[in-house]
Amino acid sequence: MKTLLLAALSAGLLGAQSPQQVQQRIRSKITIYDLAGHTTRTLYQADQVIEAPNWSRDGKFLLVNTQNNLYRLPAEGGQPQLEQLDLGGGYRCNNDHDLSRDGKLLGFSASSPEVRASRVYLSNADGSNAHLMTPASPSYFHGWSPDGKWMAFVGQRDGKFELFRIPVGGGDEQRLTSAGGYDDGPDYSPDGKWIYFNSNRNGGWDIWRMPPDGAGSADAKAERVTSDEWEDWFPHPSPDGKWILIFSFPHGTANHNGRMDGVTLRIMPAPGAKIGPAKIEVLTKFFGGQGTINVNSWSPDSKRFAYVVYEPVEL
Repeated sequence: MKTLLLAALSAGLLGAQSPQQVQQRIRSKITIYDLAGHTTRTLYQADQVIEAPNWSRDGKFLLVNTQNNLYRLPAEGGQPQLEQLDLGGGYRCNNDHDLSRDGKLLGFSASSPEVRASRVYLSNADGSNAHLMTPASPSYFHGWSPDGKWMAFVGQRDGKFELFRIPVGGGDEQRLTSAGGYDDGPDYSPDGKWIYFNSNRNGGWDIWRMPPDGAGSADAKAERVTSDEWEDWFPHPSPDGKWILIFSFPHGTANHNGRMDGVTLRIMPAPGAKIGPAKIEVLTKFFGGQGTINVNSWSPDSKRFAYVVYEPVEL
């Protein structure tokens, strides 16, 4: 959820560079993948870190974060430009944000002048009326329930990252998992019957799911969805409920915080009432990682999705 290396380099915190060392920046390419043709196109690129595209519910724009702010980017057109949302309040937004299913509300994670750790906020879709939802920190928003009544998030409590939900109308956070070593990335199925998430509770990183009201005592209701050699993060069900998009790292990758070559986006049919064998297809392999696809990025018609490809740029 945080990218520290580039900031440390910029601030000189990693020590002085020798004449042979070359400073490195990142080029971000916001990319659209078309499922029908298995084709990609670059919608927008810039020599700065841009992260976590969400598709608007009317299909007209993507919502991304860069330089601690949130921006809209037209999804179609010749030369789209970033348009900043006015959130007010001095928030420093990170890459966990998304619009509600009806497009009226925006959930986002940010630090603030009062608290440097990430917390979850709620605003109108245009950024107005932003207000705090999770006093405890760190907390990172990840998914909306289809009925718009709940926000799912990951929070570190008592030294562990577990999953929670909070009512949009206000109220206390409700714990959804308790037995995992590290749980992350909760995202609801469009019918509201499941929350998909990633966890390392079995050693490597795999995709799991649970009922929307939680995994129950000792997480007995949690079901393992993937179990191959890839390290799987951030499962995102398509709006039509047919597919699960998975962001996968090479075997042995400890977490999602860095950027590297050889990461993949994979897709599998959404499981039914019972988990069974399923073919998982690799759609694309590229240089990516933190910020590529943290939050749901499917187009409303489920025909495309957005993600970010990164390129190291030597200065």
